Amino acid sequence: MSQNGKKLKNRWLIALAAVGIHISIGSVYAWSVFTNPLHDQFGWGLSSISLTFSIAILFLGLSAAFMGHFVEKYGPRVSGMVSASFFGIGMVGAGFATAMESLWLLYVSYGVLGGIGLGVGYITPVSTLVKWFPDRRGLATGLAIMGFGFAAMIASPIMESLIDSVGISQTFYTLGAVYFVIMICAALYLERPPEGYMKEFAQGGSKVKQDLSQLTANEAVKTRRFWFLWLMLFINVTCGIAILAVASPMAQELAGLSVAAAATMVGIMGVFNGLGRIGWASISDYIGRPAVYTTFFAIQIATFFLLPSITSAIVFQIILFLIMTCYGGGFASIPAYIGDIFGTKQLGAIHGYILTAWAAAGLVGPMVASWIREATDSYAGTLYIFGGMFIVALIVSLVIRIDIKKLREANQAKQIAS
Repeated sequence: MSQNGKKLKNRWLIALAAVGIHISIGSVYAWSVFTNPLHDQFGWGLSSISLTFSIAILFLGLSAAFMGHFVEKYGPRVSGMVSASFFGIGMVGAGFATAMESLWLLYVSYGVLGGIGLGVGYITPVSTLVKWFPDRRGLATGLAIMGFGFAAMIASPIMESLIDSVGISQTFYTLGAVYFVIMICAALYLERPPEGYMKEFAQGGSKVKQDLSQLTANEAVKTRRFWFLWLMLFINVTCGIAILAVASPMAQELAGLSVAAAATMVGIMGVFNGLGRIGWASISDYIGRPAVYTTFFAIQIATFFLLPSITSAIVFQIILFLIMTCYGGGFASIPAYIGDIFGTKQLGAIHGYILTAWAAAGLVGPMVASWIREATDSYAGTLYIFGGMFIVALIVSLVIRIDIKKLREANQAKQIAS
């Protein structure tokens, strides 16, 4: 496809560039690989080391919220380079921090600077892909966000090998340089589709559904449906993160898995987290985003109430893997859902605001799971409470459909009138 004589970039290569950025920043999920080496070498406490990860995720949420307008104003190329710079400097700074044996410097470099790179890097490619793929929004955003989900699987063995061969500081320096190069190359290929791309795309015979509105981020946050989306994502992520945080001990307690079998199960959960991102997001292109979210919550109500009574280790694990697909799918389907009901005018900024639900859930989920476990001395109580939260989410997923239906009817009335 070309426009005004100018050859358009290949949108699948733009999707590949987006995956490159997400696979780089998604390595944050492999942080636990550094836990024991840092503890053994410097004697730092395990909770002090894991705080680095928490700070990074907190700043991911904050920077996604505050930098969304920056992404929309300056475009994906500039914001991608900003992300690469912050993330690269954060990783190299972490190498310097460990060489200096400074935990506080590690918090500032990897946690704060790296976290800002994470947040900007997360929303930049996603908001671009939604605009390039009006016909396959779910598939396109699912591809990139799948990269984020699978990144830990790719990064973990590489990190372990590097730590063994060159040490902790050199590992941070090496990864910082490699990720910086990958992200810069990816960012340089990213760009918005040209003006009129949607119209020409539709004229080419491709089926493109009309967005229900075109709102700015500040207009979107004043609507009920924004807060419905926020609440749905918050509940989905809170319960998913909580399950991730306690999966191993819970499987040992409820289904009698051995320590080794539970550890293997946790690794396989990561695969289903990634597969759920591409799978559910692709399905959403066919059955619609509202139907996908209602399906997530219906599945999870059933599974969370069933889990405590499952004694078969195989069935228990299959149910957990199904829950993980819904957890990953929630992340991957949200950008397309935003595009459908708020338009693409400021999608990056709106996505950034909604991702504050992720930051909040990251704090609430593991804390609630641990607190209920200590109070009831059983994981069953935790699962029942999360099952109750999913009932709330299911109701919200049905109520938002009423708003969407009204909006669609109002748009049709306008079209008839004009």
